[in-house]
Amino acid sequence: MLKERIFEEIDRQKERLCEMADTIFDHPECDGEEMMAADLLCGYLVENGFTVERPIAGLKSAFRAMYHSVGNGAEGSGRMAEPPAGPAEPTAGLAEPPAGLAEPPAGLAEPPAGLAEPPGGPAPRIGLLCEYDALAGLGHGCGHHMQGPACLGAAVALKNCCRDQAFTLVVYGTPAEETFGGKINMMEAGYLKDIDVALMMHGGPDTCTDIRCLALSSFDVTFHGKKAHAAIMPEEGRSAFDALLLAFQGVEFLREHVRDDVRMHYTVKTLPGPENVVPSEAVGSFALRSFSRDYLDQVAERFRDIVRGAALMAGVTCEIAEKPALANKVPNLTLNDLLVENARLAGAPGITPPRERTGSTDFGNVMHELPGSCIRVKFVPSGTSSHSKDYVEAGKTEAAHSCVIYGAKAMAGASLDMLTDCKIMESIKQEFAEKRELYR
Repeated sequence: MLKERIFEEIDRQKERLCEMADTIFDHPECDGEEMMAADLLCGYLVENGFTVERPIAGLKSAFRAMYHSVGNGAEGSGRMAEPPAGPAEPTAGLAEPPAGLAEPPAGLAEPPAGLAEPPGGPAPRIGLLCEYDALAGLGHGCGHHMQGPACLGAAVALKNCCRDQAFTLVVYGTPAEETFGGKINMMEAGYLKDIDVALMMHGGPDTCTDIRCLALSSFDVTFHGKKAHAAIMPEEGRSAFDALLLAFQGVEFLREHVRDDVRMHYTVKTLPGPENVVPSEAVGSFALRSFSRDYLDQVAERFRDIVRGAALMAGVTCEIAEKPALANKVPNLTLNDLLVENARLAGAPGITPPRERTGSTDFGNVMHELPGSCIRVKFVPSGTSSHSKDYVEAGKTEAAHSCVIYGAKAMAGASLDMLTDCKIMESIKQEFAEKRELYR
């Protein structure tokens, strides 16, 4: 049976895959600087016959690796058809690809929106997306070190075992999920438009998929006032910190007048100074969340009014710096069920029903543009929180190594099902089209 051969091919790679996961774990990198992890993953892809493009989308640690099979046991060129119009050059100063990486096809360094169809017509195009960034000050407290090796294990197994199928397989390296959301930059540069579905894996306390996640808008707000001696000439001062406190209070009043799913958070980002000086500057960070991106945009506009009103009341000025907005997920239950069924077939532990609500991720932005799903695989006890020391302590255990293999098998098995049964892909696309408008 072909699926059994694919699972055996993943098992064959286990030692290398787990070595990669451990190496990434031991050298945590974050915020778009994940060069060692990208080098390691790209090197293995090149070694196994994938064409690698890097850097892409102005991100030095992002990459796209591609393999194309024309079917009948033959291999394609490993390259996509040329896109229309000339692309922009990669951002100056980005690191050169490591030795051994194939040069990207002419014209593909920064593809515009709407990549051309792959050679051979509309054969299925499967995308495997991996993250490899850590958390500043904590390390791999979210388990991202396991994602790249799992995706590579699935990709190499599909390539080696499915040469009688016509398909295109694209592995995307997506940096900085924990900070600025690298997938957003990649989509804006025209990437992630060359695949029909996007699959991911993630370590977790249970083996499951997600139904919804929270859209996110986040802001850094700076108030500028006038410094003065707080005891001798307070009337000459205009307190930026007063404005920040008023903004915090305004958010509290807003809580009563938004939907139940809205979450609002804030903190002082920089301390204003000693108590005997009227502070001339105060900076706060704010985060707003909702299960609806459209509704959150309305809340965000009301938040901006609060900030401007706080500045007016305190007699100061304000600057509002908005970070890239994250979208809520468009759930695809067909794809969710496919991944879970293959995880079950592979023997993954701790299978539970889908999570009804989660935090925020830039994968939500991808899932507004094409069908996608992430299989979470158990490697820590149920109830364990991510972004925690518990995740770090479990990062190199046998459970973590097994998580890599189970995740690879779930993604590879689901991909095979889509390649061999066109009705499955049709159902996935139809569900996406129907739900896209419902989950705006």
